Amino acid sequence: MSPTSPANPGRPTRRLTTAQALVAFLARQYTERDGRRQRLISATWGIFGHGNVAGIGQALVEAGGGGRSDGGNGGAGNGAAHRMPYLQGRNEQAMVHAAVGYARQSGRLSAHAVTTSIGPGATNLVTGAALATINRLPVLLLPGDTFATRPADPVLQQLEVEYAGDVSVNDCLRPVSRYFDRITRPEALIPAALQAMRVLADPAGTGAVTLALPQDVQAEAYDWPEEFFAERDWHVRRPAPDTFELEAAVRAIRSARRPLIVAGGGIRHSAAEETLAAFTAATRIPVASTQAGKGALRHDHPADVGGIGHTGTATADELARTADLVIGIGTRFSDFTTASGTLFADPDVRFLHLNITGFDAHKLAALPLVADARAGLEALTAALAGRGYRVDPAYETEYTGAKEAWEERVEASFATPDPTARPTQIQVLGLLDALVTEDDILINAAGSLPGDLHKLWRTRSRDQYHVEYGYSCMGYEIPAAIGVLLADGARTGPDRPRRPVWALVGDGTYLMNPTEIVTAVQENLPLKLVILQNHGYASIGGLSESVGAERFGTAYRHRDADGGFTGPPLPVDLAANAASLGLRVLRATTVDDLRTALAEARDASGPTCVYVETETPDTVSGPPPAQAWWDVPVAETASRPAAVKAREEYDRQVAARRRHL
Repeated sequence: MSPTSPANPGRPTRRLTTAQALVAFLARQYTERDGRRQRLISATWGIFGHGNVAGIGQALVEAGGGGRSDGGNGGAGNGAAHRMPYLQGRNEQAMVHAAVGYARQSGRLSAHAVTTSIGPGATNLVTGAALATINRLPVLLLPGDTFATRPADPVLQQLEVEYAGDVSVNDCLRPVSRYFDRITRPEALIPAALQAMRVLADPAGTGAVTLALPQDVQAEAYDWPEEFFAERDWHVRRPAPDTFELEAAVRAIRSARRPLIVAGGGIRHSAAEETLAAFTAATRIPVASTQAGKGALRHDHPADVGGIGHTGTATADELARTADLVIGIGTRFSDFTTASGTLFADPDVRFLHLNITGFDAHKLAALPLVADARAGLEALTAALAGRGYRVDPAYETEYTGAKEAWEERVEASFATPDPTARPTQIQVLGLLDALVTEDDILINAAGSLPGDLHKLWRTRSRDQYHVEYGYSCMGYEIPAAIGVLLADGARTGPDRPRRPVWALVGDGTYLMNPTEIVTAVQENLPLKLVILQNHGYASIGGLSESVGAERFGTAYRHRDADGGFTGPPLPVDLAANAASLGLRVLRATTVDDLRTALAEARDASGPTCVYVETETPDTVSGPPPAQAWWDVPVAETASRPAAVKAREEYDRQVAARRRHL
């Protein structure tokens, strides 16, 4: 312990390495919202190499990351409350996905850090960082970096840039980070760390935050002011709407004949589900949901009309086509939601966007209502209360009747008339639907499953539906499920059983990133992995066919005599692979087998896999088709008939696109 700080004479200091100081600082940061306080950085994932093992790695040992909480001379582990738990990953991208799953399940109020070495360990973070930032979910990235002092140049894994000496591979993380800094001197950590926490706790500006740490600076000692290690609370604010914008919003709603709410992920992040239910009870305005917003209302709520857009329900999409006021709440209005600008077809349609960011609130030339989703809905409900607004009863009858008709289509899709047959993908979802309760959580991200789930899944709780569709990243599901399980364990405590968490993956997604199965086994987390084997990229195969690319390169098959991929399916045994990584595997070949296996997996106390080879929808009735268009440009000139026909359909659809000004 150094007696005083050179920067602040007379103030006590603590002599630590930069890495030790960072870990000690992180262990003392908290968020607070609505009177609830919790650790901002509750654990650190890591894979170690020469770029971080002697710095962050050693600091985590001092912080009790291996299970020890003994503090030493200035160590970061001064008691159990300030330990920094360590989680061992197998793939750097997957560690970020796990951290993102944790942050989402924690309501963005608690996050994980991820540390890697320099070189490929650092660049493997980029995909996960992009996913976090696009989905507005906090994660702290701590990649090692090449020497700041440059004693040997280049060092192992260093990228040499002829025109710049201060560039490293970590600069790849700049465009996908909400905040980026390279700590080239120990004392530079103080302002950078504070800025990093500010961004992580910012409900409007959160995402991936990167602090690049040169390996020599990590190990360098410095006399840190004790104030740096004081517990610090970061208040997660709920900004209320501006009075002028609120009055304009009320006028727009009161003049609307056919309003429609589009519920986005901001409702979940704000914990505004009950407030939305109260608003709809007062106004009877129907609620459609984006992928991130599904679950804002339970599926059986009278005002819930299901998913909207390209993967939406017929009910929601028909209401969207005739809506005169679209009220977006916490949504980015992506192309899937707007059907690439073709969905909102009323010539006089107007938009009102309640969003915590001004950037999103102004999209589609909307009336902006910049506020926290819950605070904004409370203000709208109160402002409308004394003015007698409620939609016309005929409109309410119309959408509730359409909802009932769609529910009949869902039942027909889920039906399993032959229990001895091989199930379709939709029937797999139907069997799960019959099994789960409001406790279960479903995780998915890519392929054809997101569309089927968005159209058909009956969400029973605010956090049951966990589909990552901002980045739609293959390989997200398994590590994200681990993050969700860790967050649920933190909520329920070690003596209470965790909620059933299902990771649904196709064979293409499984092959992208199965590595964190080992982590689930190591931590004895009751992951429930469902692998649907359909021998290729089913989703992109269907899209390929629709745009005239004839399913080229989308099947997992042997080459044929002409060099194509139309031979027999590859003899890949994903169930055996999962078992080799430590999972208990239940194989199912029929509908009855699958029903039994899913029930057994749900009751399992350890990590379990259900493996099923699905029937193609060509031979068994599949899901309802897309209810709205999605713009994937088709070749303007082509010699093959499939592409020529696809272009004709594309030209017909694109003619309906409009810019909302």
